[in-house]
Amino acid sequence: MARIDPADLSVFLAIARQGSFRRAAAELGVTPSALSHSLRIVEERIGIRLINRTTRSLALTDAGARLFARINPAFLDIGDAIDELNRFRDTPFGTLRLNVSRICARFVLMPIVTRFLAAFPDIQVELVVNDALVDVVAEGFDAGIRFGESIAADMIAVPVGPRLSFAVVGTPDYFESHGKPITPRDLTGRPCIRYRFLGGTLYDWEFERGGEEITVAVDGPLTLSEQDVMVDAALAGVGMAYLFEEQARSHIASGALVRVLEDWCPYYPGFYLYYPSRRQMPSALRAFIDFARTK
Repeated sequence: MARIDPADLSVFLAIARQGSFRRAAAELGVTPSALSHSLRIVEERIGIRLINRTTRSLALTDAGARLFARINPAFLDIGDAIDELNRFRDTPFGTLRLNVSRICARFVLMPIVTRFLAAFPDIQVELVVNDALVDVVAEGFDAGIRFGESIAADMIAVPVGPRLSFAVVGTPDYFESHGKPITPRDLTGRPCIRYRFLGGTLYDWEFERGGEEITVAVDGPLTLSEQDVMVDAALAGVGMAYLFEEQARSHIASGALVRVLEDWCPYYPGFYLYYPSRRQMPSALRAFIDFARTK
């Protein structure tokens, strides 16, 4: 049997752990085709098939399952030992990969990240902006940032950024034609710009005041799945829009948009950074969590 390098075995382990060439490739930072080629070389060197694969699935052979059971704990110990070395450095280092929603990236995270990079020059940050919920572990991210209610229960969640509030806005001409709503129930029958989630569900506008909660299924001539475009539609007078306050702030200040129902739009906890429980957390992630908590 030809000599096998430990780096070759890490390819096999990544595929076995992830159960997918695509997810294993994301973990290792290579393409699925390159990973498949590397596995084939490993199997040729040892002369034994380790993973049965088709175009739709893969499964460990008996030999592959036995090899995985023997060497995976050792590789985990090696990884923990290397991570632990970070504690002996004066400055955290490495690459931090975050999966974040578009709104969070623009209005919450970028101000924090820019200051963080200035404070930690040995760390690189990669932000992948994606409004769809993803499995951060399977996709090879160190952490994700979303609203608290959308985070899986087995994740550790840390609040990041300020509290948030929504704002109901429209143009002065719009309200001159349609009047201003006094309560959320007044939205019924008035043209509104609706928002549809990527999964297909229409968002019902949510309000609360003095313990009273009201949800309104608004109607209107335009439905969008991109919140930045909703700002443009509101400025064009298509209807009222329900936006993050930060999105509308400059337009309200300039008078291009008028805010209504402000007393029905309280502040609430904003975004959470979430990550899986690990015995040894990467130093870049630990540094970012500590930094974000103070900002």
